[in-house]
Amino acid sequence: MSTDSARVTAPEVIPPVVYVPCSAVAEDEVTVDVRESRNGERVLLVYSALDRLIELAGPHQPWVLLPTAQLEQVNEYAPFDMIVFDMEIPEEHRRKAA
Repeated sequence: MSTDSARVTAPEVIPPVVYVPCSAVAEDEVTVDVRESRNGERVLLVYSALDRLIELAGPHQPWVLLPTAQLEQVNEYAPFDMIVFDMEIPEEHRRKAA
């Protein structure tokens, strides 16, 4: 999936917590989704509200709620080059019901 052609909206004020799409959520382990842009940059998508995540990423997208300050720690185990807020994921790239 490419972030280059997607419409990106960023909040005027960065929220204290963000909803982060992930591949899996276990009791003590989370694997966040890091996507690649057309130019090869690693992109972490985050959502400023749960309703935005559901609307823009789909109802079957697993997520984890993280303090925004912890995104630096996320970058240590899931490296990314940029953070994009509230981006719509095209239907064909959304997770489907299990």
